[in-house]
Amino acid sequence: MPQNKQFLLDNRPQGEAVASNFKLVTTETPALQEGEVLVRHHFLSLDPYMRGRMNDAKNYAAPQPLGQVMQGGTAGEVVESRSPKYQVGDKVIGMGGWQQYSVVNAEQRGVLNKVDTTRVPLSYYLGAVGMPGVTAWYGLTKIIEPKAGETLVVSAATGAVGSAFGALAKARGCRAVGIAGGPEKCKYAVDELGFDACLDYKQHKDAGSLSAALKEACPDGVDGYFENVGGMVMDAVMLRMNAFGRIAVCGMIAGYNGKPVPMSYPQLLLTNRIKLQGFIVSEHMEVWPEALKELSDLVASGKLRPRETIAQGIESAPEAFLGLLKGRNFGKQVVKLI
Repeated sequence: MPQNKQFLLDNRPQGEAVASNFKLVTTETPALQEGEVLVRHHFLSLDPYMRGRMNDAKNYAAPQPLGQVMQGGTAGEVVESRSPKYQVGDKVIGMGGWQQYSVVNAEQRGVLNKVDTTRVPLSYYLGAVGMPGVTAWYGLTKIIEPKAGETLVVSAATGAVGSAFGALAKARGCRAVGIAGGPEKCKYAVDELGFDACLDYKQHKDAGSLSAALKEACPDGVDGYFENVGGMVMDAVMLRMNAFGRIAVCGMIAGYNGKPVPMSYPQLLLTNRIKLQGFIVSEHMEVWPEALKELSDLVASGKLRPRETIAQGIESAPEAFLGLLKGRNFGKQVVKLI
């Protein structure tokens, strides 16, 4: 059995996460028992939610245990099987974590899923046609519930979730406006992802300035908002929300280091009779087949052209993750292992 490099969570962050929170170890991969398969990971998924789980604090999921492999999505192939459900060479996705290999009990339902790489590249199953894409789909269709002609806004517009949101919004006949960091990301959002407009929040010193720019980009106001960031960005959008607007809260990256993220205009929730709802996509597995079919069709047809930032080798995972938290990635952040 092969040796396996793994990253463990060694200690919890004090404020911002740092590379020394993680520890790289090498272990022996255990021999397979009946019903198990050995998966060699081709790609690791890095996602903002992982930062919240590094804290030993109340969260929507249990904290990442210390001294154990960092948890996260993986895409790879079966290299040994003692299960009739999987053959050597099958391409699969699962939650293998920050390591080169994982041993998976194939009898456990939902822990490993075969994927078709003839229409969609393997790594996309960690992004546009995976959890981030389904996250965008659920927030849009089940919380925002858009009508053709409405104006929808998404923060972190060029990330894995935001880019899928833009394509899904346009497919429903909506005006899609993104908020992203930097002119290159904004250009990509408009030229390749099909957004009608994209605002660079880095050009604005406060919510009032960003809100004024939103007024130009959204002359009819904002009907639906998909929230990934919080803080100043959310305040700016709140000032432009229409009556009976809907806000799907997916992430609050502005608060992932443990600092409070105040809302400056909570009275607008009442004034505009806004629906604001947080959600965790893993609690809605019943929608995944429908969502993944639409997302894979959008990718296959070229209507969704996701971009990836690819770090090379497992040793690069901590720095790539820290860069993701600071917005240095362009599109979905993955680590390529082979």
